[in-house]
Amino acid sequence: MSLDVDIIKTRANGDYRLSKVRGECMISVRIPGGIMPAYLLSTAQHIAETFGNGVIHLTTRQKLAMPGIKYQDIPAVNKALAPFIEDITVATCGIDVEDTKAGYQTIGGRNIVACQGSQICQKANTDTTGLAQRLEHHVYPQPYHLKLVLAGCPNDCAKANMADFGILGIAQIDFKSERCIGCGACVKVCSQHAANCLSIKHGKATKEVSKCIGCGECVLACPTLAWQRNPKQLYMVKLGGRTSKRTPRVGKLFLNWVTEDVIHQVLNNLFAFEKEILEGTPVYMHMGHLIDKAGYHAFKDRVLRDVTFNEEAHVAERLYWAEDEYVANLHVKPA
Repeated sequence: MSLDVDIIKTRANGDYRLSKVRGECMISVRIPGGIMPAYLLSTAQHIAETFGNGVIHLTTRQKLAMPGIKYQDIPAVNKALAPFIEDITVATCGIDVEDTKAGYQTIGGRNIVACQGSQICQKANTDTTGLAQRLEHHVYPQPYHLKLVLAGCPNDCAKANMADFGILGIAQIDFKSERCIGCGACVKVCSQHAANCLSIKHGKATKEVSKCIGCGECVLACPTLAWQRNPKQLYMVKLGGRTSKRTPRVGKLFLNWVTEDVIHQVLNNLFAFEKEILEGTPVYMHMGHLIDKAGYHAFKDRVLRDVTFNEEAHVAERLYWAEDEYVANLHVKPA
């Protein structure tokens, strides 16, 4: 049986990917933050066994992917995806979807990846899964490409440093001097696992504030609760990270000590910048490439336009990419 299928349109207007098997594709389910109600696993099982090859792939972007979908079954699969769209996209993330049985409408903004966050992990400073769900309306159904990753602390288990837009939860650490017994536990853990910004002076812990990255390791180490996380939720943003065939990049620090409200404003402007630089035509390009195209200062002026910052916020004056020098040296033959 022959089918007239627009592969590019099918991929762009729904989360379908081509397969090596002729006439087959794979559907991926959006799960912002990587957390979902367990009962939806039965829906994924139904799709995989009814329309696919009976296998479910857990993707690197925390999605459930069902391969082996025949092109002619795509409309039926879209209808079968309705419970995911109704319970996650609509109910949890608050996105208005006109027809929940029409499948996913775009593949532009990738699924938001997140670590377990403070709901589970003792090291996390922020609720990453909740933030992912609150940010989903920026990303979906956005046609422009963006890979957004959330990590609950600077340990970065989720690899936010390798994302177009990486958000890491940080905390201002309050110090109660009267509780400190000068044991040095915080100094030891900070020197081994963090920023080495603590020392003991006059029998009490002291901090070089400019070096602190807000990780909270001292809070976990202190036996007397002298160090405590301030409840105000703050974040650092790494920009332009990516994997690549030749020039992978680690993201550079763009914003530091910003609130969630600032992130919402910046993301609104970020997609406006992407639309402008691509002249209204969605093209698969990493944010780092778009910044190269526009220049960092032009990017910063557009993305920070009319953004209201909290008083603690810092913004990078410049960004420097190291791999440009690496590429230049690729053609130098050893002596």
